[in-house]
Amino acid sequence: MSEVFEGYAGQYCEISAALSRKCAAASALDGDKKQQKLSEIQADVQESESLIRRMDLEARSMQPSVKAGLLAKLREYKSDLNNVKGEIKRLSAPNAQQATREELLESGMSDTLTASSDQRGRLMMTSERLNQSSDRIRESQRTVFETEEIGVSILQDLHNQRQSLLHAHTTLHGVDDYIGKSKKILASMSKRMDRNKWIVGGIIATLVLAILFILYFKFA
Repeated sequence: MSEVFEGYAGQYCEISAALSRKCAAASALDGDKKQQKLSEIQADVQESESLIRRMDLEARSMQPSVKAGLLAKLREYKSDLNNVKGEIKRLSAPNAQQATREELLESGMSDTLTASSDQRGRLMMTSERLNQSSDRIRESQRTVFETEEIGVSILQDLHNQRQSLLHAHTTLHGVDDYIGKSKKILASMSKRMDRNKWIVGGIIATLVLAILFILYFKFA
């Protein structure tokens, strides 16, 4: 609980106790002494109202979990002060019925003001929640936009990679074609080399036979 609120509450309780004593004393007086005592009581009432206003401001500045308890205690103080005001009116008014009627009117107005204050508090809390919800929605939208941008970037990268793979696939097909052609050329060259070997062998064999034939006739 707020130390500031507790300080104001302690001062109020002291003044409230003094007001009760002064009201009891004033009821036994009359004339100028009674008026003097009532003037003192009015000054204490004004000080009490000032303290209640300060406590109200302090309570509404706290967190919602703490605010509810402080406002409940503040309503008790307001009700207590209204009872004191009613007692003062009974002491001040020469006609008891008129004092009672004024007390009831003031009590009704006080209840109305208290209800209005509570409604303002609830409206402020509701507005705060709506603002927080709006902030969360904006944050979610920003996250969605960022995620969408990342997704688009990833799709573009995948498209580029697909194009690269297709180009590499086409290049490999071209290489395969060149390899096939090279194999055919090598096979053709190998056949030609074999044929040339047979031709050279035949020529050599023919020359050898020719030489042997010449030698035979020469020495025969």
